[in-house]
Amino acid sequence: MAPRILLARHGQTEWSLLGKHTGRTDIPLLEEGRRGAKLLGERLHRAPLDGLPGVDVRTSPLSRARETCDLAGFGDRATEWDTLMEVDYGAYEGLTPAEIQTFRPGWLMWRDGVPEGETLEQLSARADEVVAWARSAERDVLVFAHGHVLRSIAARWLGLDLTFAARIRLSPTSLSVLGWAYGDPAIESWNDTGHLAGH
Repeated sequence: MAPRILLARHGQTEWSLLGKHTGRTDIPLLEEGRRGAKLLGERLHRAPLDGLPGVDVRTSPLSRARETCDLAGFGDRATEWDTLMEVDYGAYEGLTPAEIQTFRPGWLMWRDGVPEGETLEQLSARADEVVAWARSAERDVLVFAHGHVLRSIAARWLGLDLTFAARIRLSPTSLSVLGWAYGDPAIESWNDTGHLAGH
């Protein structure tokens, strides 16, 4: 079986709720985010995934991702990996896209990057590192991380430029699966939040 990579975005935080760029600032989960992480864990532990026995689990060391991993029931199996940390937004850390537009009209992170932070080339290289690790595995892998870095991983899994990541939104506590179709890299499912429905 060709390996797949399962992407779990961390639960809701105060800054994600407000739409603020949250890079390396270690913002904790809200109670809503903790509840969502537990629901995600329940989904991952019932059929057809059945707890993903033998899966290789890695998590960003930032507390919002680490706690999501723990609450989902994978903390004892997870290895922290700095490569999964969110984008370093530099001077734009803590700002919303609307606030940035007031002094930089037309700005798009995926095209223009951020001042004093991580370059798009650096982000692409990090995403490539995750893709190479996932494809080298003999089994599925599961990662707990952040919106923009997970979108970058998806773009690079498909062999596309990071600009593609602008077109694939990702909600807190969502589950996405990158796999294969006819021998080529493909998106099996994206931004699935069905486990949160009715809660």
